[in-house]
Amino acid sequence: MAQVLEKRGPVTGTATQTKKRRPFLLDLYSTAVGKKYVMGVTGIGLMGFVLFHMIGNLKMYQGAEALDSYAEFLKKLLYPLAPKGVILWLLRGGLITMVVLHIHAAWSLTQLNRKARPVKYQSARDYQIASFASRSMRYTGIVVLLFVVWHLLDLTFGVVNTVGADGEFVRANVYENVVRSFERVPVSVFYIVANIALGIHLFHGAWSLFQSMGWNNPRFNKWRRAFATGFATVVVVGNVSFPVAVLAGIVNV
Repeated sequence: MAQVLEKRGPVTGTATQTKKRRPFLLDLYSTAVGKKYVMGVTGIGLMGFVLFHMIGNLKMYQGAEALDSYAEFLKKLLYPLAPKGVILWLLRGGLITMVVLHIHAAWSLTQLNRKARPVKYQSARDYQIASFASRSMRYTGIVVLLFVVWHLLDLTFGVVNTVGADGEFVRANVYENVVRSFERVPVSVFYIVANIALGIHLFHGAWSLFQSMGWNNPRFNKWRRAFATGFATVVVVGNVSFPVAVLAGIVNV
C-alpha cells in the first residue's frame, strides 16, 4: 500500500485553476442588461448628434456664406492645437463607432429575446402591443442606415452629388451642393421618407431609452411620451424643411 502511494505523482492544481475572466466591460456587454446600457448610451449620443446636426444646417436659411462658413468652422475645431479637419474626422469616427455598437446591441438583444421566447404571441393583439416598437425600430433603422450611406456619398464624398444634376462637386461649397442635391425630386422624396422613418425611430428610441437606462418610473410615463414626441417632431420638421425649401424655390443658388 505504501509503495502504491509512493508511485503516485504529486496532485496538480489543475482542478483548482479557474478560467481567465474577460475584462469587466466585455463581461457586462455579454449580458442583456449590458447591451441595453449600450443601446441607451449610444442612443443618447446619436440623438444629440442628429439634433445639433439639424440645428447647424439651419444656417442654410441665412444663405451660402453662412452655411459654408459653418462647415469651415467644423473643420477648424481645436485648430491650431490639432491639424485642420482632424477633430472633425475623429468625431465622425466616434459616431460610426456608436452606430456600429447600437446596431450590434440591437441585433444581439433581438437574438436573446427570440431564444427567451421561442413560442410566438398567442393573439394578434398581444403581438401588436408587445412587438410593434421592436418591429418598427428594426425597419426604420434599416431605412435610416441606408439614408446615412447615401447622405455621406452625396454631401461628404460627392460621389453621387452630381448624378442627374448640373455642376461640379466642390466640397467647400456646401450650400451649392445641398441645393443641387435637393433639386433632384427623387433625392428630396427619399430624404423626406427617410426622415419620417428617423422620426419614428427617434420616438420609440427616446421612449425606450428611459427603460434601457433604468429610469422608467411609471409616474413619468406622460413626461416621457411628451419628450419623445417633441424631440422626434423637432428633428423631423427641421430636416424635412430643407428639401421642401429647395423644391419650393425658397432656397436656391
